[in-house]
Amino acid sequence: MIVLAGVREQLPGTVLFIFQPAEEGAPAGESSGARQMIDEGACDDPAPTMVFGMHLGPLPSGYIGYRVGNQFGASGMIKIVLTGQQVHGSTPWMGVDPMPAAGAITVGVGQFYRQVSAFDPITVTIGHIEDVGRFNIVPDTVTLWGTIRCSVEEDMADIQKRLTTLAERTAAAYNCTAEVNYLQDVPAVHLLKKWTDAVLPTVKSVVGAEKVFETPPTLGYDDVSEFVNKYGGVYLMLGAQDGELTDEGELAPTPGGRGLVPNHNPLFYLDDDALAQGVRLHCHVAYDHLTGTITPAGCRTDGRHPPRAPRTTCGR
Repeated sequence: MIVLAGVREQLPGTVLFIFQPAEEGAPAGESSGARQMIDEGACDDPAPTMVFGMHLGPLPSGYIGYRVGNQFGASGMIKIVLTGQQVHGSTPWMGVDPMPAAGAITVGVGQFYRQVSAFDPITVTIGHIEDVGRFNIVPDTVTLWGTIRCSVEEDMADIQKRLTTLAERTAAAYNCTAEVNYLQDVPAVHLLKKWTDAVLPTVKSVVGAEKVFETPPTLGYDDVSEFVNKYGGVYLMLGAQDGELTDEGELAPTPGGRGLVPNHNPLFYLDDDALAQGVRLHCHVAYDHLTGTITPAGCRTDGRHPPRAPRTTCGR
């Protein structure tokens, strides 16, 4: 922001900076994130003609990863409330224990991969189990919190239906009830080839073509997808760890380095020098889009870009 503000008189358009809360969803019961910003008109005046952003990750420092198609999967939060009947642990037959149902559901979701195509990966994770009570009390309720990830966005409704059936019928088998809710649905980060093709020449000119490579899809998620879907654009991965690409194009940790550590791991770390690379990329992409160099419409046959009206690029 400081760099672009310093040359604002030379920019033939407007750059919007998005400072978005809760890229991976607000706490349950609250609203936030990209969808709320769009719904409340945060990007209406002026409306962007492109969105550009990057996500730091376990790639070699200063390298840029890109992907055509689904870079990140579709996602949704799971909330399952199992209700039994509270009773003291010394007399479980006098109540209804929802904990066995919680265990059965947690085990059962591990079989969903056998119910959908193996060529379109999905995963269902129960990451947190919450009850109200003490070590010697059979709880009245148990709440399961989890997440669904789908490589193909259209599979989300099918997985939700299967999970609802599993939860309700498993609860019934243990004489409990299950209330299933799906929260924070986030579409896949899907990048169009026309946008990737338009942006990559600028990226390669900034970091060097040898540092730009295509990454495999993941089941991570990021609601930058809301901005990209609405306005078009590109979301890239910025490497910031001690790693290298082998001659076969595989990622490998640098000998003697700190390793390649995935995001959301307690040992995750960043090389601060990579942040400068990110700043340079944001500035060059913004300028090239505003001047018409980056456009999914392509170039004229003589290789020159036609004059264009002032654009608005949006950085995240």
